[in-house]
Amino acid sequence: MTRAGDGDSRARERSDAVWTVPNALSVMRLALIPVFIWLLLDVDSPGWAFVVLFVSGLSDWLDGKLARWLGQSSRLGALLDPAADRLYVIIIPICFGIQGYVPWWLIGLIIARDVLLLATAPLLASRGVTALPTLYIGKAATFALMSAFPWLLAGQIDGWVGTVFFPVGWAFLIWGVGMYLWSLVLYWIQTIEVLRRMPRVAGAASAPGR
Repeated sequence: MTRAGDGDSRARERSDAVWTVPNALSVMRLALIPVFIWLLLDVDSPGWAFVVLFVSGLSDWLDGKLARWLGQSSRLGALLDPAADRLYVIIIPICFGIQGYVPWWLIGLIIARDVLLLATAPLLASRGVTALPTLYIGKAATFALMSAFPWLLAGQIDGWVGTVFFPVGWAFLIWGVGMYLWSLVLYWIQTIEVLRRMPRVAGAASAPGR
């Protein structure tokens, strides 16, 4: 876990730069969200929506690699990349629900997980903890979900493409949702341990509003 102040050395490794290649890729990913919505809900073109998701996934992989290779890790990038991931994980299932690709109860599980995870933030802040250790299963769950979305879209295309990729998409989706929910349980177990073992910090009463 990370106490307030413990991340200073890590933060110093990140620059205040704004105009970097990884940041540009993250901004592009965010800009592609309304394009995806338009293609899927207005134009009703799962093929082109698939292309948008494929490009977004490729840029997601590239921005992290380039940040390390080019030495362009930045504070802004540390905010943009996870923000884009969360938006995609919420917005894409909602669009799929509207189109009837995925049942709403499954979409509800995905969204509820993020809401319940967000609820740990003020509790951790009351103990001076800014973040819990990132769990590998949480990263694997996000990877599985982000992999499932394009394959589910490809499954809507007529012909052999849809026949092949539809079950692949569902396999990734079921795997991803399962790990997504299990990671929530593990994060809440960690949160409860923090509340049990660590004293409340001074001034924490005003923290929940942040």
